[in-house]
Amino acid sequence: MKTQPLSGVKVLDLSRVLAGPLCSMMLGDLGASVIKVERPGVGDDTRGWGPPFAEDGQSAYFRSANRNKLSLAASFTDPDDRRLLLDLIATADIVVENFLPGSLRRNGIDATLLLAAHPQLIWCTISGFGADSMRPGYDFVVQAESGWMAIAGEPDGDPMRAGVAMVDVTTGKDAAIGILAVLAARARTGAAGLPVSERRVQVALQSSAVAALVNVAQNALVSGQEAGRWGNAHANLVPYQLFRAADRPLVLAVGNDAQWVAAMRAIGLPALAADAALATNAGRLAQRDRVVASLSEQLATQPAAYWMERLDRAGVPCGLVRTVQEAVAGRLAEADCRVTTAARFGLPPLLDGTVRLGPPDCGEHTVTIREKGWAAFENHG
Repeated sequence: MKTQPLSGVKVLDLSRVLAGPLCSMMLGDLGASVIKVERPGVGDDTRGWGPPFAEDGQSAYFRSANRNKLSLAASFTDPDDRRLLLDLIATADIVVENFLPGSLRRNGIDATLLLAAHPQLIWCTISGFGADSMRPGYDFVVQAESGWMAIAGEPDGDPMRAGVAMVDVTTGKDAAIGILAVLAARARTGAAGLPVSERRVQVALQSSAVAALVNVAQNALVSGQEAGRWGNAHANLVPYQLFRAADRPLVLAVGNDAQWVAAMRAIGLPALAADAALATNAGRLAQRDRVVASLSEQLATQPAAYWMERLDRAGVPCGLVRTVQEAVAGRLAEADCRVTTAARFGLPPLLDGTVRLGPPDCGEHTVTIREKGWAAFENHG
């Protein structure tokens, strides 16, 4: 097996649920040695988030974010377990945690003191609403408070959350990026070259979520007006939305004026392509209802595959509305991965990562880690 970019990097994962475990799994996919610390007898909250459960009892949710890790069952309140954790931290490169402020410190695990004592250490804290907030961070709540739900859903319907816990996913990726940035700085300056403050990575679900509003936030800042809900349409582009073909939905995403002309010719609406009032996006935006009505009527006359072939040939961005099973099958085929393998180990990793270990049972490696510490990885990938 090839050497991965983070081979030899040691990560102690004290987090649970999704953002933190996803972050540490990404580091593990890139070669890091990750020890996941879990509550004895209980484990990560997501172990019980099902059905579905696999034949061995693991929840599908837990499997989605916990491969490439060893599991250590340990209690912060047990003196022997705490000593073990402090020993692991002393030689770790990274700690990832998502506890409320003061929780770890009250149990003898003080990030500031540990960072001062161990100059190689990087400490990542993932919070819900900032480092000083005592509010627990749950994706659904943050989607509501960060503006996401206000812009999702049909214009005349209720605000709607995203179907995936995308705030957790975005925050987990932000955490991984922050950690990698400090690792790069540490490599440049040497293990003792970074002060404590520069080895603290602080990410919050709310901050990541608001930052992810990108152009929607900028629209509101520039216009001074509140963002609205557009359903499957786009606030700034027309046509850029879902349409129903004769058999199934598809999406059309016209991003510039040349694509507009190509799309109208491919769809068989040359009069719209030649209409000077619709030659620019601003013009099409002003006549959104007319454009959408014409396209809806025309696209409903043929199956989606018919339109996809014509639009693809014309170089117009478009896509079928696929089911999750269809989308997953496409990804597995692309990665040459079997369904049974993905069901056990999760979707194939990105960024040329590798899968070395399956999601562990709770405390599966406790004995080995107690005996060998980080050397437990010598016999486990």
